Amino acid sequence: MRILGAAIENDVHVAGLVHFLRLAEEAGHVTINLGPTVPLVKALQEAKRQDAQMIALSYRLTPSVAEEIFRRLKQEILELQLEDRIFVFGGTPPVAEEARRSGLFQAVFSGHEPVEQIRAFLRGGSAAAGAEILPQTLAERVAARSPVPLLRHHFGLPDLEATIEGSRSIAESGLLDILSLGPDQNAQESFFRPQEMDPARDGAGGVPLRREEDLERIYDATRCGNHPLLRCYAGTRDLVRWGEMLERTIHNAWGAVPIFWYSQLDGRSQRPLQQAIEENLEAMRWYAAHNVPLEINDVHQWSLRYAPDAVAVADAYLAAHIAHRLGVRSYVAQYMFNTPPETDPIHDLGKMLAQKEMVESFRDDGFQPLHMIRAGLLQFSANPSIAKGQLAASTAIGLELEPQIVHVVGYCEADHAIQPEELIESLQIAQGVWRTLAEGRPRLAADRRVQRRRGELLREARLILEQIRTLGRSSPDPFLDPQILVLAVERGLLFAPHVLHEKYRQDRWITTTAGGCCRSARADSGKALPESERVGEPLTPPAMPIPS
Repeated sequence: MRILGAAIENDVHVAGLVHFLRLAEEAGHVTINLGPTVPLVKALQEAKRQDAQMIALSYRLTPSVAEEIFRRLKQEILELQLEDRIFVFGGTPPVAEEARRSGLFQAVFSGHEPVEQIRAFLRGGSAAAGAEILPQTLAERVAARSPVPLLRHHFGLPDLEATIEGSRSIAESGLLDILSLGPDQNAQESFFRPQEMDPARDGAGGVPLRREEDLERIYDATRCGNHPLLRCYAGTRDLVRWGEMLERTIHNAWGAVPIFWYSQLDGRSQRPLQQAIEENLEAMRWYAAHNVPLEINDVHQWSLRYAPDAVAVADAYLAAHIAHRLGVRSYVAQYMFNTPPETDPIHDLGKMLAQKEMVESFRDDGFQPLHMIRAGLLQFSANPSIAKGQLAASTAIGLELEPQIVHVVGYCEADHAIQPEELIESLQIAQGVWRTLAEGRPRLAADRRVQRRRGELLREARLILEQIRTLGRSSPDPFLDPQILVLAVERGLLFAPHVLHEKYRQDRWITTTAGGCCRSARADSGKALPESERVGEPLTPPAMPIPS
């Protein structure tokens, strides 16, 4: 299609017009830009002379003047016999409102629309928010939106009906690609054992899901707008039953299962560590067998408890290794920045690049990692204005990983559970970061200090992994052996000082965040020590024999 664009009458602003025409060219159209301050009649005459099928007019000044321009436009369209042309308009929100009232334009853009909405219109779709229904599987949706990352956000209010209505309004916004439901703690631990639930805890931490029909109602409520994918936080036990139910009810975009957690290690269930690992691996096998994408949501759990950065990087390798060996095809790798919150951007980016390198080392035709960044909630201020800046900054730095998914954390969540309108605003902040940086950004990843930290962490993580391999030298695959993994925790190869269960606590070591990163340190002196020294020290006797 031939598209002619002009900023008409006395309007000198052309940035929006140029952006629209550039998107049109990307969509395969031929464009003609007449530039600023073009008299209305001249723009229309030129469009007729050049046989433009679409005429894009821009005006960003006074709404009352625009109203008069649109009256003239209607008359000129008739006189020049341009009724068969497609007219679109771009301007400030007040002027755009006048354009809509005129009824002359097939599409009106005010600057509030996501760029994907404009692209959808230029591909022949509707200009309405969310009018284009994107693919309903994760891999296909990533491909359809590329290079724009999918936006994910979690949501779950302590009232089911409010969650259903909020989910509907979020879908109608057309901004969100993946809605992650957050069940309350009763549901996460005891959905399939309702007799164990404590009514006093109903709604604590999320939506009180009690029946499969609750999930189906939420799913049905989101079949509007851009039809976001749905997923749900997994339970802390009965993980296979959770996986089966979520597939039936919400067509789960991907599952999320830890290796070590939801156990005595973190207190989110009372499963002994080896039992938890065995059951978690069983759930991972179920997801792999049913070709449901999987996230092994383990790495950030260590960092939330102030584990050394090298432990987090080693765990990124463990998680990817396990997923690869179990036959997972689409693997979601999450990178939680700002965790611990004392981490500075240089060391943070180095840490995440090291984790990504570990994950990417497994990529092959049958194993396709999808990288997902997110800000760490621990860093967020309870002051919403400050938190908005922190969300934007963390997202900007995270884009250095070239992610396929941005897990947006609501700016208000350090203060209260997020409401739909705050969730939508948080998505718009992340969207603004992408729009600003998509056309070219300075490559922070190339900074020598970032690369130095990346290399240091890769060396230290490999030392930890080699020690785990040594512990399991008689095992066919030490990294997939629950006994060896438990032993690695008990002997402190994998440790975090905020794991307080006495069986897994390491009294000789702490960590320090001095210098903007998280390093191992001696408990008696607080002095930092490299992992080569810590994991090379004599270890306490194993709590269980190494299998022969």
